[in-house]
Amino acid sequence: MSTSTLNSVTDASGRPGASVTTRSGLSFVGVLRSEWIKLWSLRSTVWSFALVIVVSVGMALLIALASRLDQSGVAIPPEAQVGYVVTASTVGIFFAQMIVAVLGVMSVTGEYSTGMIKSSLTAVPKRLPMLAAKGVVVFVATYLVGLGSILAAYLMASLVLAQSDISAGLAEPDMLRGLFAGPLFLALIAVFALGMGTVFRSTAGGIATVLGILLVLPIVLGLIPAEWATSASPYLIGNAGPEIVASSGFSEVKEGWQNLLIVLGWVAVSSVLAALLLKRRDA
Repeated sequence: MSTSTLNSVTDASGRPGASVTTRSGLSFVGVLRSEWIKLWSLRSTVWSFALVIVVSVGMALLIALASRLDQSGVAIPPEAQVGYVVTASTVGIFFAQMIVAVLGVMSVTGEYSTGMIKSSLTAVPKRLPMLAAKGVVVFVATYLVGLGSILAAYLMASLVLAQSDISAGLAEPDMLRGLFAGPLFLALIAVFALGMGTVFRSTAGGIATVLGILLVLPIVLGLIPAEWATSASPYLIGNAGPEIVASSGFSEVKEGWQNLLIVLGWVAVSSVLAALLLKRRDA
């Protein structure tokens, strides 16, 4: 055995195998750290999350001002006051879902467009840990930003509505549901979009598909005068997702946890497809 060969399997202290362990790939914690750094190093990430906060607070302000004008001089019962505050605090989520969907797609397609995906797969040759790490990072980052945006929207709505003697505490059940389910909805949409981005490997194709599923497909089914279309509509991710945050009363699937299972099903399908194709295709 040559000296160079010996050096390749020994570390500085002479222990064999240290370099072999390093070459076998990063630990999952290391992959998570790498994906976290990559996500936040993108300018699009910062701008997208900033836009989520701006949209949430802006919509809260608009809805709160409209509610003040609509209820000027009218006494509002306490239970109705909660509804006003919850609506104003969470309405921005339904616009923010489009932003996080685009971000979810771009978090992976950006690497394909720049060729960085080859370096990522070289560092994580098993591939699936990289995809899982991306999913965890996108989920956590989106959830935290979503939580912050709803809290900011709640503060804005409370300040405006308080001038009309309309208020609701954070401990109200409906408010708590919106506070925690809203960010969960956004985070799941982002992970769903990440999976679709991995499937298509194209920013344009991924975004078009995800937004089509979220926004266009519910409209198309709603226009079809057939019983099967009416029955299928509540099971679309674009319809079930908002029902997690607040029940509209119009969906056949009434319970929030049932709608959560529907959304999780869509996320699972997207993630499984992404995993299968990532393993089988070349970078």
